[in-house]
Amino acid sequence: MKYKIEFKPRVIKDCKSINKKILRLIFSKIEILSDALQGDVKKLTNYSPEYCLRAGDYRILFETENERIIIYRIMHRKEAYR
Repeated sequence: MKYKIEFKPRVIKDCKSINKKILRLIFSKIEILSDALQGDVKKLTNYSPEYCLRAGDYRILFETENERIIIYRIMHRKEAYR
């Protein structure tokens, strides 16, 4: 099943501070994720958004609704779980 990817406005701000090489890695991981929630996906407990995808030292925080993946933040791992 192919998921539709949606980005929250905050993601654009997050991307401005990330190196372009790392951004390519992040977006390739998101593309793989859209195919079938594949990759290094972890369900978070007591945290919203409810899922996390690892991309190097960065974390992609997202939720799923029906056939959509909503990406809320892309953050360095030191900041992602605060």
